[in-house]
Amino acid sequence: MERKISRRENECEEKHSNSEGSEQDKDYKTSLITLNVGGYLYITQKQTLTKYPDSFLEGIMNGKIMCPFDADGHYFIDRDGLLFRHILNFLRNGDLLLPEGFRENQLLAQEADFFQLKVLSDAVRSRWEKEQLASRETTFLEITDSHDRSQGLRIFCNAPDFIAKIKSRIVLVSKSRLDGFPEEFSVSSNIIQFKYFIKSENGTRLVLKEDNTFVCTLETLKFEAIMTALKCGFRLLTSLDCSKGSIVHSDALHFIK
Repeated sequence: MERKISRRENECEEKHSNSEGSEQDKDYKTSLITLNVGGYLYITQKQTLTKYPDSFLEGIMNGKIMCPFDADGHYFIDRDGLLFRHILNFLRNGDLLLPEGFRENQLLAQEADFFQLKVLSDAVRSRWEKEQLASRETTFLEITDSHDRSQGLRIFCNAPDFIAKIKSRIVLVSKSRLDGFPEEFSVSSNIIQFKYFIKSENGTRLVLKEDNTFVCTLETLKFEAIMTALKCGFRLLTSLDCSKGSIVHSDALHFIK
């Protein structure tokens, strides 16, 4: 008799446990929300969308704001679907985290205004203002050639994007089919310095990697740096020791933009 009662109790406990588990699964599933934003589908949790009270998304989730549904029953919001990923990332992280080179600050600020996220809107506009101030600052470029292996050729620019262009150009003109820019030459995001070179019999300086792989001549590097600078809108400010008649042979070149 005791065994039958015990078995019944166990069956009841299992049913109760399974019932609780199914209820938890149901609650978890109902907490997942699929949004169709401008044709892009995003799946997130309800608590993420309701993080900021009185925001547009919080209003939809809590029934304060009416929102249409698409053919599949998902909430449909007629906004920029690509930019919404940044809105959602902000709701998830609480910080403005944008990819390097992001240039759509004005559009993102408008999206933040639409979704009634003032904290995000203020952060985007602050970032935008800082970038505008930085763009008004003067960009300097200096190319110095010490003719000494301890120093070599040095390219300095306070704009990291120009240094990146120089790197890409050197990979293209390299004679050794480089897969990428030789890292042993890169000192920082603002400086490239070439110290590894040897002089050939005719006096030409050959730029090498540490493993003696030939990259190109030092004169080629100077020429490519100068041409890239001119194409990017830099103007030559001063040149030192240009007695040989070509700025490529100058010991120092100063550009400004």
